[in-house]
Amino acid sequence: MAPQVSVSNRQRRHSVNLTDVDLMARSLAAQVCRNLKDSPCDWLSKSNVKEIEGRGEFSLVLVSDKKIRELNRLWRGFDKATDVLSFPMDTEPPPADEPYELGEIIVSLDTAKQQAEDLGHGIDRELAFLIVHGMLHVLGFDHESKEEEKEMFGRQRKILQAAGYPRM
Repeated sequence: MAPQVSVSNRQRRHSVNLTDVDLMARSLAAQVCRNLKDSPCDWLSKSNVKEIEGRGEFSLVLVSDKKIRELNRLWRGFDKATDVLSFPMDTEPPPADEPYELGEIIVSLDTAKQQAEDLGHGIDRELAFLIVHGMLHVLGFDHESKEEEKEMFGRQRKILQAAGYPRM
């Protein structure tokens, strides 16, 4: 099983196959859960991970640089476009009859395309990286310190490799 992912495209500049993005995001969500089971973290118990895997829901929104800049300014105080923003809800599962909304991941396709070009890989690989990065942030991972960065980026690398999106 894997968390559900709802995908919406709120930009118009780039053509997007939402079915492909949905399949990618679900596959990545499953790999994130496998990674958490194989290598638990301190703040998510085994039962939390089981609940995330069984009934968790991520929201993935694809936007333009203009929109992500607006959101970055509003929520983080940075008046510039960025590649991904993550808005966690709660890692503690709600009662069984309520939706288990893990959080929202917002990706700028403008920036993702430019980064893919700059790094010399395809947009699929860049989008996969940004989705995993956002999912890990939603689940409580960060990279503010060297130790946190090592853990988060190590997990990202393993998840992307397992899902078929290795760094070339």
